[in-house]
Amino acid sequence: MPERPASAPQPLTWDLPSAALPRHIAMIMDGNGRWAQRQGRPRIEGHRHGVRTVRMVSETCTQLGIDAVTLYCLSSENWKRPPEELDFLMHLLEQYMIEERRLIMEQGIRLKVIGRRDRLPASVLAEMNKTLAMSRENPGTQLVLAIDYGGRDEIVRAVRELGGEIARGQLAPEDIDEARFAEALDTRGLPEPDLLIRTGGDMRISNYLLWQISYAELWVTEACWPEFTQEGFLQALRDFATRDRRFGGLN
Repeated sequence: MPERPASAPQPLTWDLPSAALPRHIAMIMDGNGRWAQRQGRPRIEGHRHGVRTVRMVSETCTQLGIDAVTLYCLSSENWKRPPEELDFLMHLLEQYMIEERRLIMEQGIRLKVIGRRDRLPASVLAEMNKTLAMSRENPGTQLVLAIDYGGRDEIVRAVRELGGEIARGQLAPEDIDEARFAEALDTRGLPEPDLLIRTGGDMRISNYLLWQISYAELWVTEACWPEFTQEGFLQALRDFATRDRRFGGLN
């Protein structure tokens, strides 16, 4: 885990009104392994360097007053990767929960985790729960980490939850509408993402927030996650501000 720079981030040069900003940004952090291989390094070095980009995004969203940013850290399909890479990812996640606490508390960031937890190591869960508890009352940007997350799995779990309520007589089928279904998802309480950013150049959504991104604007960059810069991030936000969002209607 790289050391966090001691100096505070510089104020942003921003040329758009806050009303033009998305409330919630979802990000697919792709290209860590490819970046490392192009550098002649092991794939795990890409994940290590990617933590710096996570920090940049967190700090930038805080400075801009973004309500929430959700990062796709580990998909439910990523368990197919080599054991040594998965072990490193678990170690990196545990270290992140420990080493980023100071930044999270200094900037008033509220941490949230979505996805399954039954497959995560106990040591990771312990540090995660500690950071979640510490930041629970923070008033700033919600930093949402999607860990062992899959959009289809989330929807299936929501259906099971609602089905259980119906079976127990706590809910009538006709009472299920879109709002009630959304309350059964991991992202309950969050605004729907306005913008989905994907690094690494691939043109797919990879089983990510399938329900939530129905009307999100998409922005894809060829830059891999470890090389995704603050200026690239700001360019995505500037581009978002030019989009004509009609939500199925006419302007």
